[in-house]
Amino acid sequence: MKNLIIANWKMNPGNEKEAKVLFEGIKKRVKNIKAEIVVCPPFVFLPLFKGLILGAQNICFEEKGAFTGEISGSMLKDFKIDYVIIGHSERRKYFFETDELVNKKIKKSLSAGLKPIFCIGETAEERNNDKKTEVLEKQITEGLKGISKNDVKKIAIAYEPVWAIGTGNNCSIDETMSSILFIRKIISKLYNRGFADGIKILYGGSVKSDNSGLYIKNAGANGLLVGGASLSTEEFGKIVKTAE
Repeated sequence: MKNLIIANWKMNPGNEKEAKVLFEGIKKRVKNIKAEIVVCPPFVFLPLFKGLILGAQNICFEEKGAFTGEISGSMLKDFKIDYVIIGHSERRKYFFETDELVNKKIKKSLSAGLKPIFCIGETAEERNNDKKTEVLEKQITEGLKGISKNDVKKIAIAYEPVWAIGTGNNCSIDETMSSILFIRKIISKLYNRGFADGIKILYGGSVKSDNSGLYIKNAGANGLLVGGASLSTEEFGKIVKTAE
């Protein structure tokens, strides 16, 4: 299984010139890399880039209509976009996205021929109150509700503990490994063991070059969802090499 490395730029950088410099820098550093590299810039920069696989950071739950500020799956597909991040904790927190809405977005992305990067993860409070497994199971079960076996194979699940994102306090290798095993257990219950073993599970949350390789080699992750570190061509290049 080829590892999948996602660069989530979030709402960065601040202008077109900086975005082009960053993209070209990444493109140079990932040459001859076996892992699949996906860059997810803000919507306005997507038409500027060629030479790497592109992903979007969001998608509307409807195909067209009176939804000011939204982007549909067909619009993304028209720009040759392959992936879309869905259910990121920042979308859940700041834009109040529910598991039900995440499910609709996953279905809409699949119907448009896009590959969803389905984000899940517990908050610090949920973790401290021993509700981590309960939260993960709910997010997975409701997020994948009504999705067929054929379609679930197209989804990558990104485990991003909310308390680790942007804090510098990354999840330990042992805890990440147990979380990945638990996620596969839930997928087995919903589908079967074969599908659970075949689905890609990524880790995200304060990923840096000095810990990235361990998540793949020791924790069993099939790739990484990289936030802040993807804004540095040098750091992201080192992270990508660890996926080899």
